[in-house]
Amino acid sequence: MKETAQHRGLRKKLVEELKQLGIKDDKVLDAIGKIPRHLFIDSIFSEQAYANCAFVIDEEQTISHPYTVAFQTELLEIEKTDKVLEIGTGSGYQACVLAELGVELYTIERIRKLHKKSWKIIRDLGYSLTKTKLGDGFAGWEENAPFDKIIVTAAAPKLPQKLIDQLANGGKMVIPVGSETDSRTESQQVMLLVEKDENGEITKTEKGGAAFVPMLRGKELNSRF
Repeated sequence: MKETAQHRGLRKKLVEELKQLGIKDDKVLDAIGKIPRHLFIDSIFSEQAYANCAFVIDEEQTISHPYTVAFQTELLEIEKTDKVLEIGTGSGYQACVLAELGVELYTIERIRKLHKKSWKIIRDLGYSLTKTKLGDGFAGWEENAPFDKIIVTAAAPKLPQKLIDQLANGGKMVIPVGSETDSRTESQQVMLLVEKDENGEITKTEKGGAAFVPMLRGKELNSRF
C-alpha cells in the first residue's frame, strides 16, 4: 500500500494524541510520526491504521496500541549508542520505531511466518542493519549480549532470568509480567521497568497495567506457515 498525504496527516494527528496522553520524549514521537503503520496491518484496517488501538495480525498475535509502543520505548530512555534487544518482533512495527531511533537493534520472533514477514518489511523500509532471529525469547540472544536496553512485547509469567543476565550493568528492561496462559487472548498484566545498576543490582518498578498476548517458550509453536 502506497504512502499518501492522508497517511502523513493521520500520523501527525496520532503524534498529537500521544502527546495529550502523556508521551513527552520528542525522539519517540518523531519516530512514531515517520513509521507507516498502515503497512504492518491487514489492508482492510487501513483506514483505522493510525487510531490508537491494537489490531490482530497473523497467528492470532497483535500489533500493540501506538501509545503502548511509545510508552515502552520512552521508559527505556533510548540513546543512539544503545545496543537494544527486542523480544517479540511480531509485525515489526516496534522494531522499526527502535531502528528509527538509530540503535543497534537485535529482535527475536518465535513464529516463523511473523519472522519472515517482519524481516521483509523492516528491510523494505530501509532498516537493513537491524538483526532478526527466529528463536525462543526466553533464551534471549546470548552471543550478542550484553544489551543496554531490552524490550519485551509479550507478557511473561515472571522475569526471565536469562534476560536479566543479558542486561548490561547500567541497563534497563521493560517487560509486561502476568500469568495469562491462553495464547489466543490478552489479559491485564503489570508493566515493569527493570534497572540494573553498575554493580549488577536489580531494581523493579511497576509502571501501571497493560494487556499483551502471553510470552511462550520455544519457536514455531502453532505456526501454520
